[in-house]
Formats: sequence, structure tokens, C-alpha cells
Amino acid sequence: MDKPPSRTEPPSSPALRIKALESLLVEKGLVDPAAVGELIDIFEKRVGPRNGAKVVAKAWADPSYRQRLLADGSKAIAELGFTGIQGEDMVVLENTPKVHNVVVCTLCSCYPWPTMGLPPNWYKAAPYRSRIVIEPRKVLAEFGIDVAPDVEVRVWDSNAEIRYMVLPQRPAGTDGWNEEKLAALVTRDSMIGTDIPKLKA
Repeated sequence: MDKPPSRTEPPSSPALRIKALESLLVEKGLVDPAAVGELIDIFEKRVGPRNGAKVVAKAWADPSYRQRLLADGSKAIAELGFTGIQGEDMVVLENTPKVHNVVVCTLCSCYPWPTMGLPPNWYKAAPYRSRIVIEPRKVLAEFGIDVAPDVEVRVWDSNAEIRYMVLPQRPAGTDGWNEEKLAALVTRDSMIGTDIPKLKA
């Protein structure tokens, strides 16, 4: 579940213009608001993150692919057909028992759309962008991740040249699972580093 920022920020100018345009199209009867919501939901939660989940699942299941992914993220992701604007220069960061990676874009909201879909609202909000750098353990705890004191937290700042994606740790108890079943465990937030894949109860 998305965590709200600690303080309310006014919408950006582009966001306000988009909302005004959407309102005008709805008012004129040219756009169904329910359809807009459905499209946003598809790109935010289903299509985009499912691409990244397939990448993660393949890396978990195929050691040689995992090596290629960590060596050259862009090239390995392109093997699965996920390329495009804002997804050209990808670096994949592996979480381990001793290192927990988390991604941010402190200047704006650089994000690998072709692999992970639309960024969550909190990712673009100023509180997350500033606080995750200053107090990463506290922010991760607010997302429900208590990082052990002996685990190093590394914060990676995406920019116009490089987009980062986290390769989360494979949950225990998934030996023998196929890639489709593994992919169902991967969330968008786990590829940002603010969630951990878990077996469903």
C-alpha cells in the first residue's frame, strides 16, 4: 500500500494542467472518467510492473540471466522485449542479506517506465525524495521494512542518464517455482526497494 507523504505538497504545474484538461474532456463528454481511472490503474499496477516482475522472476530462476542483468541491465532487460524512452540506461541493484538498496530521484521523478510502469505518487513527492536520502531506515520502517542494524542501506539517485531498479531477494520456500509463479510475488515497490517480496498467506 502506498504510504502518504509526511506533509501535503501542492500539485506540480504539469499535474494541474493535466487535471484541467481531463476535467474539460469529461465535461464535454469526450472522456469517461471511469475509463481514465481504469487506464491509469492498468499502467500503474498491471502492465508496467508486470514487465519488471518478469525480469526479476527470470533472474531468480536463471543464474546466467541474473549475471547478465547485473552486468548490463539495459541489455538483459531488452532480451525480454522491455525497452523504450526512459528505459534505455538501466542499472540493476541486487539486494542481499547484507545490503538493502532503495531508489529515489531527488531532482524530479526519473523512473524506468517501460519496465516498471507509472511511478507511484509518493515517489514523486518532495517528502520521499528528501527524507529517503537523509533518514532511509526511518522511511523504510514507515513502509513496513525494518532493516537490521547489520544490513547496509544504499540509496541510489536516478537521473536523466541512469535509471535504477532493485533486484529484490528471492523469498525462502520458493524452490522449484516457475517464473510465472515467482513473478506474482514481485511488486512495483519491491523493485524500488520500499517493499520485500513475500509468500502470500
